[in-house]
Amino acid sequence: MLRKLRAPAVSSERRTHVHWNAPSGSPLQLARGACARLSAVISWVALMVGLLVLAPVAQAAEPIKIGFTMSLTGGFSSSGKPALVAMKIWEEDINARGGLLGRPVKLVYYDDQSTPSSAPSLYSKLLDVDHVDLIVGPYGTNMTAPMMPVAIQHGMTVISLVALNINERFKYDRYFAMLSLGSTPTTDWSKGIFEILARQNPKPRTIAIAAADSEFSKNNADGARANAKAAGLEVVYDKAYPPNTTDYTPIVRAVQATNADVFYVASYPPDTVGMVRAVHETGFRPKFFGGAMVGLQVASIKTQLGPLLNGVVSFENWLPVPTMAYPGMAELLKKYQARASAEGVEPLGYFMTPPSYAYLQVLADAVSGTQSLDQGKIADYIHSHSFDTVWGKLRFDANGAWPEARLLTVQFRNITGNTLDQFTDLSHEAVLDPSALKTGEMIYPYANAIK
Repeated sequence: MLRKLRAPAVSSERRTHVHWNAPSGSPLQLARGACARLSAVISWVALMVGLLVLAPVAQAAEPIKIGFTMSLTGGFSSSGKPALVAMKIWEEDINARGGLLGRPVKLVYYDDQSTPSSAPSLYSKLLDVDHVDLIVGPYGTNMTAPMMPVAIQHGMTVISLVALNINERFKYDRYFAMLSLGSTPTTDWSKGIFEILARQNPKPRTIAIAAADSEFSKNNADGARANAKAAGLEVVYDKAYPPNTTDYTPIVRAVQATNADVFYVASYPPDTVGMVRAVHETGFRPKFFGGAMVGLQVASIKTQLGPLLNGVVSFENWLPVPTMAYPGMAELLKKYQARASAEGVEPLGYFMTPPSYAYLQVLADAVSGTQSLDQGKIADYIHSHSFDTVWGKLRFDANGAWPEARLLTVQFRNITGNTLDQFTDLSHEAVLDPSALKTGEMIYPYANAIK
């Protein structure tokens, strides 16, 4: 049994000494009164100082939390990891300027492992457990589509990250696409390619379309099919392949058997690399080879494939052309490239850095403009304002898309090795479209570009 602790006894001699009272009005009595008053003043000052010191600490403990998932492992990580680096730079920059609404900003995120089925539960956790104040989208179409029902259920404003045609299905008035396509994104993606093909002599007559059986690739193939029909091309092959395909040679051989003039591919990084290698291994030489081949924008994949890229037509979000030297871009890329090696990400950052930083800029500007975290007010503000970002001046139409497309159609050429320096400028990657940014003509047919 625990015994109650008692204070030690004090002798009567000591008690007499402790409780002796000085005569009233004596110098000792006056001194004691002054000490008591001084002690009270010191205690009050200490209390006030403590409150002043603790106030900012309490405020800093309540940041504005922005939640999202990112593909940090798995097949999409070659894009997801660079995106996160750019987002962390934004977080540092915004907090260096004082945060938002007088509060610091904190990014709260999870690795979705490039697995679409994980997106709903992770966004539910962000909203219901972590209680984030704001959200932004994950990387790409395949990850964004599954999280949308959760965002809609919670009434959240969503700015997606390079996701194609999400709002064609959901028609959500609080959705906005950070994607350099126009108000008809499905066909806008490949529109430039088919306009270029229409100018060739002789014009191609047949097309083969191969796409991964996933949200992005199927949407993109839909657009290519519509553009091919409008251009009068006969579709001689049109099939989807499983996303977990590892051997692309049978697909390429099947397309080769049709003798298609145009081989259009809609793919994500793993299959993009596989398709390029299979075309060379089989010796297939269509008049045109390329399409929406995600991954060819990443420096590490460019250097991996090297000369195998010659003649391939693909796309870019941003390249160092004078007309795309938007305010803040050079400083952002400098910061990104300085930490790329330590972060284990691709060294240039041309593909994912602009949209990843810009979609947070838009969200922050809307919060500042409304002085609110109210989701409806934020969405209304984005619909009614334009935004100055590192990706240029942006605005959104009623469906959350850019009113005008700005996607670059490019062709690789004259690559002789696997060194990075070949991809730092435009000497080995010509911009074919849009015309305002054009730096060269397409080498046609494809065989002429790989001689």
